[in-house]
Amino acid sequence: MTKPISPAAELHANTSVPFAQARAMPKSLYTSAEFLAAEQKHVFGRDWLCAGRVDALPNPGDYLTLQIADEPVIVLRDREGKLRAMSNVCRHRMSTLLDGRGNTKSIVCPYHAWTYNLDGSLRGAPAMAANEAFCKDKIALPSMRCEDWLGWIMVSLNPDAPNLTESLQGVQDLVGYLDMASYRETFRETFRWRTNWKVLAENFMESYHLPVCHSGTIGGSVDLMKMTCPEGSPAFNYHFIMKNDTIPLSLAHPSNTKLTGDQRRITWLLSIYPSLMITLTPGYFWYLCLTPDGPDHVNVLYGGGMSADWIADPKAEGYLATVKALLDDVNIEDKGCVEKVYAGIEAGLSEPGPLSHLERPNFEFAQYLASRIPA
Repeated sequence: MTKPISPAAELHANTSVPFAQARAMPKSLYTSAEFLAAEQKHVFGRDWLCAGRVDALPNPGDYLTLQIADEPVIVLRDREGKLRAMSNVCRHRMSTLLDGRGNTKSIVCPYHAWTYNLDGSLRGAPAMAANEAFCKDKIALPSMRCEDWLGWIMVSLNPDAPNLTESLQGVQDLVGYLDMASYRETFRETFRWRTNWKVLAENFMESYHLPVCHSGTIGGSVDLMKMTCPEGSPAFNYHFIMKNDTIPLSLAHPSNTKLTGDQRRITWLLSIYPSLMITLTPGYFWYLCLTPDGPDHVNVLYGGGMSADWIADPKAEGYLATVKALLDDVNIEDKGCVEKVYAGIEAGLSEPGPLSHLERPNFEFAQYLASRIPA
């Protein structure tokens, strides 16, 4: 009896052909719990994940929580102003510690009140003096790598994860003139959709769907024939769109004399592997950070804000309210599209079809996954 081919083997077969012959990824890569376990181990457990913007944690004691490869994580700013990431699990009876976002002077376990300093060291533990093996100075929350990359909080469980400045130098080469670190976040939300995380990632990576899926919002401002999808790199892919003046906030501020020519109107769509998706314009940005919640659901961190010169404009709040309302409508359209795609993937008669030249980033994303997940 022939042994069924594994999802990982299907992935490698899918990416073994030239791009001109490429097809969408096999269905098993979206529906298989086995493949998701491989992604958690080899992708989310090894690469850099984004926890949002650095300016979301401006003050000592500010914290946020997230899950990375099923590992509960705290990201906080310590008393010295340093960003830290550490385990969100008590070293006593293993309760999780903090929830959501907030500000705290110390980390107190909600189960037995073991208390940790903001550097993760144990400050105190009630009623432990009778235990001869207990040594407060030897107990601390495990830390993990945490970096500020161009204003983004990046976290990795992998102590050997590649240096971000080096692996993502290509991003800086492309969009460094916009100085992402100077943009300021003005909104941050979360939601959960019924689709595989890769379906949403791929949806962001290609603008082929814009005229149809977004016909009620931004579809009319996009000309597929003027869209460019260059080759990406092993760590990210990208494409860009030349915007008209339909949305003034997507253009350079009138007072900005630094940006010239096309720099004043290019919208960049950057996909930082595995799951940070950034839309960057001279005036505003928005982003998605994706984490899987089973094969059939994705948890999404959705945020955005404005460039420094637009932030300083007295009318900026009104402009941003208009853009935010538009983005919310775009999200509703995307939700409908990506949930329909997942419903189709689950259908018995469906099968992946050939890719357009405008879907090069999707094929490169599949190649990235193949580079991480053994066959």
